[in-house]
Amino acid sequence: MKTNIFIPTKIKVGFQNRDNTYTKKLAYVIYEDHKGVLRKKASWESWRDNNIDPVDYENEPTSGFVLNKKVGDYVSDWNHRQAYVRVYDPRGFEFEITIENLLYILENANSIKGKGLEGEFVYAWEGKELVLIPVESPDYQEISSFNKILHNKEYIKSKELIIGATYKTKDNQELVYMGRFDYWDRKWIRGEQGEESRYKVVNKGKHYIFASETTNYRKKPDLYAIQLKSLGDRVIGCLSEECTERYAYMFDLLEHKSYYSPQDESKDEFVYYTKDRFCEKIRTKIGNYAWHYSTSIYIGNDIDSAAEVIGDAKDNNSFNLRIRKKVTSKWNYGGYSMENVTIFSGSLEDLWEQYKPRYRDQYLVNGKLFQSGDEE
Repeated sequence: MKTNIFIPTKIKVGFQNRDNTYTKKLAYVIYEDHKGVLRKKASWESWRDNNIDPVDYENEPTSGFVLNKKVGDYVSDWNHRQAYVRVYDPRGFEFEITIENLLYILENANSIKGKGLEGEFVYAWEGKELVLIPVESPDYQEISSFNKILHNKEYIKSKELIIGATYKTKDNQELVYMGRFDYWDRKWIRGEQGEESRYKVVNKGKHYIFASETTNYRKKPDLYAIQLKSLGDRVIGCLSEECTERYAYMFDLLEHKSYYSPQDESKDEFVYYTKDRFCEKIRTKIGNYAWHYSTSIYIGNDIDSAAEVIGDAKDNNSFNLRIRKKVTSKWNYGGYSMENVTIFSGSLEDLWEQYKPRYRDQYLVNGKLFQSGDEE
């Protein structure tokens, strides 16, 4: 079970009368977060019977819960209702938990026929989902420690930050503080009067950057990072004041990110494929995916020379080279549209000989490689 589960100090219970419950009363339980905000209030208000007064309870470890019955897991008018299990709360009402929560409870507590669940439980929330947690479960101590920090509002202040130290966020992430740097982003600018739309690089000012090592979708080393204009309540504890031995390596990864240093198109390099590499890359991609997948290349030394290679579905040895061409729009007077135009059909070897395909390596202002066009 995830340890970023929130355990509120109080719960608020609304009710509906239900004949199909043991107590004749079904409950909808919500809570106040660590900022005192009542979560899910709107849906709770629309669901509950306003003729039945809601009740507030301290969310303390409580015993006497009893499993009742499964509900849901049916289709009505194309809508599928997820399966839930109703649980009796010893304070005189029933509520619903997910099947996943039930399985977790049964892994960590005994259910005795005629007596109910052994041990004490507390209400908690994983995102928007209510979960009932056994106090004797191995996760409870860590979850409680995490929530104690949240409730005590023991937030880290900016003046306390140490470069390379490891911190815990309120989302229970363990991240290394990399430093405070300019944060670069891109803003979409819509073209007007015949101009093309484009992205504009913008500096959003100094941000605190926290990061951890990860792998990207290509299964290569990468950096997961969050950028914070101000800390607020996001950082709740320091796990280690020692500078991690991985800091230099992580900082090298950071220097290759466009939010740390913006992209500089003037540094682009257009690199020629060797014939063997070009043919291997195209055939491997088509073999791994499908004939309708294309591979982007360049047939000149500028971004306007972009083209794509796509396989011929009728001939495994034939390939098409397409470019995007601007043509006058039939529907927008004075405007234009882009169309695919095939400029070559034949073998990969002949395509390479005729067009000398290239890939584009993109660099940042700091000179670091941002993205290689020869990546799979």
